[in-house]
Amino acid sequence: MNMSKKLAENLSLKGKTALITGSSQGIGEGIALAFAEYGADVILHYREDRDQVEDVLAEIRQFGVKSSVIRADFSKTGSVASVEKQLGKVRPDILVINASLQIAKPWERITQRDFDIQMNVNVKSTMLLIQRFSPSMVEKGWGRIVTIGSVQQVKPHPAMLVYAASKAAVLNMVQNLAMQLADKGVTVNNLAPGVIDTPRIQEPVPEVEDRIIKRQETPLGKVGEPLDCAAMALLLASEAGKFITGQNIFVDGGMSL
Repeated sequence: MNMSKKLAENLSLKGKTALITGSSQGIGEGIALAFAEYGADVILHYREDRDQVEDVLAEIRQFGVKSSVIRADFSKTGSVASVEKQLGKVRPDILVINASLQIAKPWERITQRDFDIQMNVNVKSTMLLIQRFSPSMVEKGWGRIVTIGSVQQVKPHPAMLVYAASKAAVLNMVQNLAMQLADKGVTVNNLAPGVIDTPRIQEPVPEVEDRIIKRQETPLGKVGEPLDCAAMALLLASEAGKFITGQNIFVDGGMSL
């Protein structure tokens, strides 16, 4: 077998089932479509817009793979248990934790609710999802866990103190769990996007000082696309990425430099 053919086969996700949270739009949608293109059966997750996720579902089915949809609000207690119940006996081989909540406001105005809801969605649900679905991966001796972080782990935006802190916490969790699951055939990695062209970048953000804005600039001089993240997620989720674990990988156009 020549090397190029072997690489192509190792990138295939045929026979694998992937659960991707927050996959009705943006980065999650891009990852879901890429996984389906490479043969994975895909479980989509959404919080509130059923019509939006149905559109993604229709696109995925064009690849001839199995697909389904679950709903959960990760700010609510019991949401992860609800996900498990909706899946029935199905257990994902690949878990991509993309759903997150970002509340932009000056740090002096952050409320306890702002803090709690972002930590529940971004950190607590990440731990609970991994708790629920990693045991079946360990039992099979194969699994992939990819969390979607942010360049704000190293370059926090002044108006997103809690969001940035939550993403840094998830990275620490990833590195901790990667050590514990590495010899069980399960890799755990964090993919950290920069500024990506998704509906989120249209949300209003309080103005900050010019000296700080300069720190947020992308050396490539342009905004990334969801498929830029999807390509890296595909590598990490496939057999081609079997030797990568515990890593924080920026897809940010050099913004983290």
